[in-house]
Amino acid sequence: MEEYVGKLWHRLVTRAAGGHYPEAAVKLKDIDRVAGVFFRALGGDPGLRLAAATADAHGARRSFLSRLAGSDERIPRARMDESTLRLPIMLDVLPERSLNRELYLWLAALAAAQHEQEFAQLDQAARERLRSAHAALFGNEDPAALDAGTLELRHNQLATLCTLLRWPGLQARYQRLLAAVLAVRPDPARLPQVEGERERLICQAMREPGSVRQLPPLPAKGMPHQPVQLWLGAFSASPELILASGQGAEAESNAEFRPDDKEDQRQAHRVERVQDEPEKHGLTLATTIENILSVAEFIKVKRSTDDEPDDNAADAAASMEQLALMRNEERIASKVRFDLDLPSAAEDDVVLGEGIPLPEWDYRKQLLREDHVRLQELRAAASDPRAAPCPLPEPLRRTARHLHRQFAALQPGRRWLKGRVDGTELDVDAVVRAATDRATGQHPSDQLYLSLEKRERDLSCLALADLSLSTDAWISSEARIIDVIRDSLLLFGEALMATGDRFALCGFSSVKRSNVRFHRLKDFEQRFDDSARGRIMAIKPGYYTRLGAAIRHASNILEKQATGRRVLLILSDGKPNDLDLYDGRYGIEDTRVAVIEARSKGIIPFCVTIDREGASYLPHLFGPGGYAVIRDPAELPARLPLFYAQITR
Repeated sequence: MEEYVGKLWHRLVTRAAGGHYPEAAVKLKDIDRVAGVFFRALGGDPGLRLAAATADAHGARRSFLSRLAGSDERIPRARMDESTLRLPIMLDVLPERSLNRELYLWLAALAAAQHEQEFAQLDQAARERLRSAHAALFGNEDPAALDAGTLELRHNQLATLCTLLRWPGLQARYQRLLAAVLAVRPDPARLPQVEGERERLICQAMREPGSVRQLPPLPAKGMPHQPVQLWLGAFSASPELILASGQGAEAESNAEFRPDDKEDQRQAHRVERVQDEPEKHGLTLATTIENILSVAEFIKVKRSTDDEPDDNAADAAASMEQLALMRNEERIASKVRFDLDLPSAAEDDVVLGEGIPLPEWDYRKQLLREDHVRLQELRAAASDPRAAPCPLPEPLRRTARHLHRQFAALQPGRRWLKGRVDGTELDVDAVVRAATDRATGQHPSDQLYLSLEKRERDLSCLALADLSLSTDAWISSEARIIDVIRDSLLLFGEALMATGDRFALCGFSSVKRSNVRFHRLKDFEQRFDDSARGRIMAIKPGYYTRLGAAIRHASNILEKQATGRRVLLILSDGKPNDLDLYDGRYGIEDTRVAVIEARSKGIIPFCVTIDREGASYLPHLFGPGGYAVIRDPAELPARLPLFYAQITR
């Protein structure tokens, strides 16, 4: 009862404090795709991904009811770093839903203006105005020597002016947003003198971008101004701004895949890297009796780990301004998994060759590093009982028969070709026309035969499956992602057997750049028989995902196929990553360059992923029509052959 009354009181006081319009709220998950397209269409960095911004304490003056309710102490601010454009997870600061939606798009346009440095499309007057504004705001000062508040003030004015000059069509939208934002900001006349003057200058900077160069310094007990929702909050790379739930090596995550997770509850946090405390085995002689209890609180105790997730962990994290992340040398995963290290030669697959050197793109240096990666081809040993020849599993046979009937229609049959000089039979229609032409004095045609020929589908396909450790996650109580991938490869092979197309099946994982593991499950020259099915049944979750190297090697294999069309079908469950630098923007950009190289060889790459966040980065990698996101992983086995039929139609 006490908790129930407390919630009612909190809700009542928060509503009375005001400052928000819940009925007009717009969530980032509802606008992220539109905002991403808008940002890139205006010239924004296509490699940036959209994510939720952190809610940071601002220290500005709040009303009595806000302090009583504990609301608005932290506000999410839009910002941009070298790999991410971060927008507030929800906007409800303006009274109309359309205004909050336009505010998202304005922030995306402002971020695009930060990235865009070419002003060739501006007329001479606009360029001169922009140069004069830059000189008035910065002059000869070094931006690195300015404090964060002054840098934010000047940069946002310049970015606003640049945005309005570059895209005049946004002028009306900006004026609507400006009027709405000014209406909800505090009245300068009701603030202390210095704070009121600062608020007046902030409003002037929004009305006339480029007119305010400096704010008066705050007195000793003064409070900073309210954050400006029309501006971005940071202008330099901030490595501490990461999603606490979205970073880290793949092998450190053994979380269960839960498709019912609520995406709108994913929140970003500032995090701080902390070092693990050394283990303490006892008390020193200098410890007094009075300090025993306080010292005991810091002793590292060996406690049993609970595999069940904490239901209150998300709520506790949401209420914290900053999270502390510590990398413990003794991970929980190492206690329950015994195959994280590379297997011995006796237990591993058969190594084919001495390794293949491959290049890798370093986007930081804009340089293709030759022979930077070592790829090793592997194949399951014939003596391995896990890879023993086996028929198609019974649960898949009904689906396989259905796919076989569907894809049999794609198999080209024998047909008669008319108008041939030589052939197996005479074409009666052509003979009649020739006789008529001869009788009327015209020159008859000599193409009088029919030829019965069989047309072949001139294409080849290589299916490349991600076998990283993340595929060990469970999608239900009965199946893991690796099980779904295994079934998908089996049904894909059955479907392509019906068409007669040439195809190969491969898988990959990696352990740093020196060991990219490429599994040959079925080659182009091999039949899809029980032996190939046995090798597919033997696949298991591997290590990490160095996708760029795998795409390059698969492209080299496909390039040798003498067919008119060559398709590279990629099955993935997440972003490219590895233990070394191959993470985040680095892995994304290398994969993108590998896809471009594949297209230059005449190969058609297409990615099918079960990553629910795939739409945020896959357009940059494969283009708007080069990927498909499957929200229910259980649908992958049946839908993968259909994607192939659509691509090769």
